[in-house]
Amino acid sequence: MNKTARFLSIAAVSAFAAFGAHADEADASQFATKFETNRTRAEVAAEASSVAQTRSIEPAGSRVVTYKSTADRAAVRAQAAEAVRTGQIPSGEISAM
Repeated sequence: MNKTARFLSIAAVSAFAAFGAHADEADASQFATKFETNRTRAEVAAEASSVAQTRSIEPAGSRVVTYKSTADRAAVRAQAAEAVRTGQIPSGEISAM
């Protein structure tokens, strides 16, 4: 039992020592991205302004397609009621399951 306790304590100390060896700077400087470019600031600004001028201000998916139906309202309601009665479509709280 004494050998087991000694072995476990040595293993714990070595694990903590190894954990400390992997420490790095607190500011995460090892993840800093280095960019090398040959474009000037004016070229980048011109490209950014041209994109802004050609971009639509309308959000994607906000345009609604209109559809003109020729079906009779009463006929559609009757078909929906028949579908509920025959169990083709769920209704009420049963539809949440």
